[in-house]
Amino acid sequence: MTLPLWLFVLILAFAGVTFASHFLFPSVRWFFRNRMERVVARLNDRLDRPIQPFKLMKRPDMIIRLAHDPKVAEAIAAEAAETGIPATVHQERARRYAREIVPAFSASVYFGFAARATKWIARLIYRVRIGGFDADAISAIDKGATLVFVMNHRSNMDYVLVTYLAAERSALSYAVGEWARVWPLSWLIRASGAYFIRRRSNNPLYRRVLARYVQMATEEGVTQAIFPEGGLSLDGRVGNPKLGILSYIVESRRANGPDVVFVPVSIAYDRVIEDRVLTAAQAAGVRRFRASIGSILLFIGRQLRRFLTGRFEKFGTASVSFGTPLSLAEFLKAPHEDATAELAQAMMERIARNVSVLPVPLVAAALGEETDIPRAELTERAEELVRRLSAAGVPFDLPDDSVPKAVERGLSILGLRKIVRCEGGRVTVPPKDRALIGFYAAAVGQHLSAIAASSAEQPPVLVANRP
Repeated sequence: MTLPLWLFVLILAFAGVTFASHFLFPSVRWFFRNRMERVVARLNDRLDRPIQPFKLMKRPDMIIRLAHDPKVAEAIAAEAAETGIPATVHQERARRYAREIVPAFSASVYFGFAARATKWIARLIYRVRIGGFDADAISAIDKGATLVFVMNHRSNMDYVLVTYLAAERSALSYAVGEWARVWPLSWLIRASGAYFIRRRSNNPLYRRVLARYVQMATEEGVTQAIFPEGGLSLDGRVGNPKLGILSYIVESRRANGPDVVFVPVSIAYDRVIEDRVLTAAQAAGVRRFRASIGSILLFIGRQLRRFLTGRFEKFGTASVSFGTPLSLAEFLKAPHEDATAELAQAMMERIARNVSVLPVPLVAAALGEETDIPRAELTERAEELVRRLSAAGVPFDLPDDSVPKAVERGLSILGLRKIVRCEGGRVTVPPKDRALIGFYAAAVGQHLSAIAASSAEQPPVLVANRP
């Protein structure tokens, strides 16, 4: 019997696939799975917060678990009843949402690549400093509690900084916006344990799927990092919180379940990479960022050329402060009208209070509305600001704790970008860059507003007249 060559090749191909699927692939999967388990075991020996089994669950299994969760099923039944569309259609939507949200955490990618890359990038661009760190309170956190870092959102560098600083303690899980859903960045983000969210979606089924993922992760003890502001600060201040993800975490708290402990993280920069884009959006009154791919590549190319030619200057200091933790169990012991809103407000106040004053924000605040000022007067204003803020306990991170050196460094950073000009003992600000001065001064202004509000709340001290 003679077979055509194409049929013989096809039979061989099918035989090869069958052999691989039954004998080769399982062995390869076992090899890599066994290798991954050894890597995780070594990592857990040195991490303060071991990697939870939930993070290591196979992504297809997690998608099935999330899409068929009982509370998601309730949302599917409600939508089917409301729209008249069969539940099977909504079930497929829920499965699609689950695939969109669920990460694909890889310990090798996170600790082997991402942690090293974030360390290199952060230290290349900034002088990275840890401002405040309540070591006693943080070390006293129950090892069985779920840890949630709550941060202000100044720049997309926030992810890089906090990942680098937390890599010795735990693997963080972030919520990342739709902007990053481009390959290969999306693959790297998923492999690092982050999950994508649609910030502007009000679809009830999508919100239920997202809520259940966050709640599952919280209940399983996954260390998380969230930005309650919901987006980058456009005016340089710590903004008002949005309650979405925070409300999911509060709702997941069970009476006898593990505690959830929130750690406030305050981030400050001498230079925010996206500052011009953010101030332009603030001026337009629309949260729409007009940075094109071309302008981003041009910026990266310019910095790379400076680096290769030895002319690269760091962007100043990046300071990260870790404040006093707040236990959800302890917080809920007191009566609250709206526990989530009050918790969010308490966390944002702690974050704002711990934002370090750096040289550039100090110089910007000292400039105020001035566009032309003697340098000596600028230094005097900065010294007066430091006296007022220090008396209120505001944290600083200035070179050698010297105000004149801080002014010199701040002017150097601003002058390099031509935001200010220093000539003949005077400092001038071009009109087109007034918005940037206000953007950086806002952090100091927020501290001053808090001091004024605190003083107004204190009743006057009555002194009895003596005869």
